[in-house]
Amino acid sequence: MTDGPFLWYLNRSTGLVLLVLLTTSTVLGVLAMNGRAGRGVPRFVTQSLHRNLALLSVVLLVVHVASAVADTFVDIRWWQAVVPVGATYMPVWLGLGTLSLDLMAVVVLTSLLRSHLSLRAWHSVHLLSWLAWGVAVVHGLGIGTDLGTDPATLLAPEHRWAALPTLACVGAVLAAGLVRLGRTRRPARVREPLAERSLP
Repeated sequence: MTDGPFLWYLNRSTGLVLLVLLTTSTVLGVLAMNGRAGRGVPRFVTQSLHRNLALLSVVLLVVHVASAVADTFVDIRWWQAVVPVGATYMPVWLGLGTLSLDLMAVVVLTSLLRSHLSLRAWHSVHLLSWLAWGVAVVHGLGIGTDLGTDPATLLAPEHRWAALPTLACVGAVLAAGLVRLGRTRRPARVREPLAERSLP
């Protein structure tokens, strides 16, 4: 255990980068649904990138949690990283971060066991990644000192470095969700049977 600015900066920076990685992975996962990643982008590219970013997020999450626990400036115990209740330091916001971690762990575990699960069961659990992302955003907004406590000062110069990426991440996921919603509501194009097509 130690105390110092290095762990503080490490925890804050990994938290912000982690949010960007989780957002990118979430957006890619949403856009790759129904087998369409977008024009000119093969599905296997988005799936591979989505999976690799998710794995990188897990590694960064370990660093983020370890730096928070190792920093003695605040009292965060190891067990509080996996149990979302009972924390003494900012229990609500820390509990939300722990809940996000637990949800991510379930998603990762079921992804590793995907070959042993039905597609419906795997997909149902995988949708928890949306909830994990949303809870992580709220965790960062509530527990971080980088965004301040007054929403009116969110875009103040001292908070802008953390506020702008956070707002961009929220906007990206909302945009991806709208695109996904538009795809599900768009009627599927009925292809003309080959035998009935007129030949030139």
